[in-house]
Amino acid sequence: MTAPPLPSPSAAPCLPADTGSPGSAGGHPGGSDFAQLSRRIASAGLMRRCPVYHAVRLTLVAGAFVAGWLVFAAVGDSWWQLAVAAFMALVFGQVAFVTHDIAHRQVFRLRRPSEIGGRICADLAIGMSYGWWMDKHTRHHANPNHEELDPDVVPDVLVWSQNQAEKSTGLPRFIGRRQAYLFFPLIFLEGFYLHVASFRGLRSTAVKRRGLEAVLLCVHLAGYLGVLFLVLPPGKAVVFLLVHQGLFGVYLGCAFAPNHKGMPTFTGDQRPDFLRRQVLTSRNIRGGWFTDIALGGLNYQIEHHLFPSMPTPHLRRAQPLVRAYCAELGIAYHETGFIASYAEALRHLHRAGAPIRAGAPARDGGD
Repeated sequence: MTAPPLPSPSAAPCLPADTGSPGSAGGHPGGSDFAQLSRRIASAGLMRRCPVYHAVRLTLVAGAFVAGWLVFAAVGDSWWQLAVAAFMALVFGQVAFVTHDIAHRQVFRLRRPSEIGGRICADLAIGMSYGWWMDKHTRHHANPNHEELDPDVVPDVLVWSQNQAEKSTGLPRFIGRRQAYLFFPLIFLEGFYLHVASFRGLRSTAVKRRGLEAVLLCVHLAGYLGVLFLVLPPGKAVVFLLVHQGLFGVYLGCAFAPNHKGMPTFTGDQRPDFLRRQVLTSRNIRGGWFTDIALGGLNYQIEHHLFPSMPTPHLRRAQPLVRAYCAELGIAYHETGFIASYAEALRHLHRAGAPIRAGAPARDGGD
């Protein structure tokens, strides 16, 4: 289900890109339209690695992570810990973005250091299974917004199309009626969902080193809960946990939802070539340096999906090249503001739930 891998950049900042490996998330089949764009991107030097950038970024994020827990210990039994919880929610989100870049081989060229770094950041630091997420994210990159192939648009809670709504039963059907209004309350639960889904995901044979990941997740859970309940009385510890994990989920939801939600979806044999598959299903978010930092570079979702291993700081430079090339081919390139992206996504969710609100009986999933 995954596409062949995208060439990953070389280890040195001034060397050309080398070939990728099957373990890197995402890829491309080398179609003629994409090949021409890929040559332009490579000629501009945008696949070259950025070791200094990543070293600085990793240092800052790691420093913020350690500093946050030191402040937590220093503040002690106080309701000011809720401010620490909010800060740590942002830090956990930044760690998730770093994990994302590591998974795409932007930071380390080889698989082993990428897996080690990914497991430290994901499993140990924030309690999310790196292997489970890698499997899920690789399938998403190969077939974004395909209702049968992209795990990110599976109707497990929300329905993403009227076709899914007509077939929905249980929780998706119950929520789907008013899902546009419930979207933001639901993403408050995203942080909790990631922890639960990580443990559940370890049952899959697609996840490598499941025993190791289970141990790392348990170490995180024991350390996280142990620190909370050692420093805070039970009531405040529970409130800290709810605020921290809730805001962490909101942060991730706000960062990832604008990327594809509300963009065209595919079903069955609908599968355009790689270039169109990635561009037509993705949405860019306009903004400056603050947006780039807050969204971890994922505001350049089109460029990221076309070139997953492109270092994050190069995405902004790649954008005009990709946009101009899409204009040459007559491919719709969608970019909008942050607030407008949510308006589009929520309108789409509301339209998707229309069959449920109309009282249409659930169709057989095999129809």
